[in-house]
Amino acid sequence: MSVTLTDAAATHITAMLARHGNSIGLRLGTKKSGCNGFAYVVDYAEQITDNDRVFESHGIQIVIDNDQLTYLDGVEIDFVRSNLLNQGFEFRNPQAKERCGCGESFSI
Repeated sequence: MSVTLTDAAATHITAMLARHGNSIGLRLGTKKSGCNGFAYVVDYAEQITDNDRVFESHGIQIVIDNDQLTYLDGVEIDFVRSNLLNQGFEFRNPQAKERCGCGESFSI
């Protein structure tokens, strides 16, 4: 099992975590949403519980609830910037069978 960050994502997340202060890493999850079933949820990880799995990439802890591993195992997180207005995380998920046209949701 693995979750990884690209260099661009690691640089962006490091800056985010430095500004936030209290975080120990990045929390990644999913929620039911969108036209294909699931959307990614990215938040600051404030704590690690007994039900969490922790991955490390580029020195950054990525925290995922064990119940979410089915959806997120093998995901690579990238940070893509087209221009000042178009930037954000991109998820390369080998578990996803379909993605919606806008890239905001996926199905397993």
